[in-house]
Amino acid sequence: MKTIQNTLEPIGTLKSRIKYRYEAPRQGVLAGESESFIRLNSGMNFTEALKGLDGFSRIWVIYGFHLNQNWKPLVTPPRNDGKKIGVFATRAPYRPNQIGLSCVKLLRIDKLKIYISESDILDGSPVYDIKPYLPYSDSFPDSETGWVKTNPEESYNVVFVDAAAKQTEWLWKKGGANLDNYSRVQLSFNPRDVKRKRIKKAESGESQFVLAYRTWRILYDVDDEKREVSVLKIFSGYSPGELREAGNDKYQDKILHSDFVKKFK
Repeated sequence: MKTIQNTLEPIGTLKSRIKYRYEAPRQGVLAGESESFIRLNSGMNFTEALKGLDGFSRIWVIYGFHLNQNWKPLVTPPRNDGKKIGVFATRAPYRPNQIGLSCVKLLRIDKLKIYISESDILDGSPVYDIKPYLPYSDSFPDSETGWVKTNPEESYNVVFVDAAAKQTEWLWKKGGANLDNYSRVQLSFNPRDVKRKRIKKAESGESQFVLAYRTWRILYDVDDEKREVSVLKIFSGYSPGELREAGNDKYQDKILHSDFVKKFK
């Protein structure tokens, strides 16, 4: 029998393409089939602890919000029209104890690696425990959801034109910028909401807007009738003059921007 520790210690770490909070989907099921994995710590007999888990379609992952250093009694959920809600009535990460809970899709297990999808957990998050999801006891589809709107018809389908798809793929390979996932997270709901600090109206058309991702900009078109957002292109947030100022490179990414401009001009 193993000794139980009095302190909460991670059993592993999650590895994912989702590195920043603003890249994470509102809920894991909105992340699609993007794959990530939990790497369990070695030397703890965890291979035995995993016995029988591969027979489940979904698992609960208990993890830590490692990027948060404080908590807030009131938060502003992204889909509540700017109104504040008590943190205990939300899934926001700003909690007294930095503990998260996500139900994810289990893909496969390879020794100490547990491959998952439909996950909203950030890269580098410490994992504290894993439990199997049981539909008969864990699912209550008729439950009230309070202030949370659950109508799927409110969402928009986000698509990339060929040129934008090539740009996002290049940026991921060359600079690790996950603009594909970020665009889907930010634009699936309320893509016209210019009250959000990252969105502004574009000058190129009535239905076109620009979404900011750090030093990158994403031009997109909104079709309300089709409930579809088309990402048209990615462009640099730097002006030509700013790119020439090599000495002033706060984000250490101007070389990447210059290479991008040369390739996709």
